[in-house]
Amino acid sequence: MIHLSQISKSMQRHPFHLVDPSPWPFVASLSALSCAVGGVMYMHAYINGSIVFLSGFCMLLTTMFVWWRDVVRESTFEGHHTGIVQRGLRYGVILFIISEVLFFFAFFWAFFHSSLAPTVEIGLTWPPKGINVLNPWEIPFLNTLILLLSGCTVTWCHHAIVANFRNQAIWSLVLTIVLATIFTSLQA
Repeated sequence: MIHLSQISKSMQRHPFHLVDPSPWPFVASLSALSCAVGGVMYMHAYINGSIVFLSGFCMLLTTMFVWWRDVVRESTFEGHHTGIVQRGLRYGVILFIISEVLFFFAFFWAFFHSSLAPTVEIGLTWPPKGINVLNPWEIPFLNTLILLLSGCTVTWCHHAIVANFRNQAIWSLVLTIVLATIFTSLQA
């Protein structure tokens, strides 16, 4: 007996994957709405705001898990991700990375624009009056060094894994986690 999916797969005349109907976009949007509403409720000191936010956040994490589980199943077990589909996914990741780079570029642009040409609204001075500036050679410099060192230790871990040096990989990963913990604690 031939199933309808086998017939439709054999009759497909294009290399693209037409996804099956999925509830996950709708569930994810409801979860994000719940997070936003719960966050606003919490910020305005409503009693159950944190509960609404946390339940929406848990729903969102669960939805992300099952949605990506379905994507992995479609690509591996069902074989729907052809070369063209994989190229499209790769382009999507590249565009996401480019958008993040542009996002940070915009932040730096705004900072340098405000600091190099302060406006009348902030008193023509930088930093504006009432803003206490951190000394860049204390905690910020230490955090920069910790970030650079953690990049070195995670690269060491990668090379140890490739070379099959298990003991070095474990120690370098532990050191990376310790550096991440120190960095995070210095942020507060």
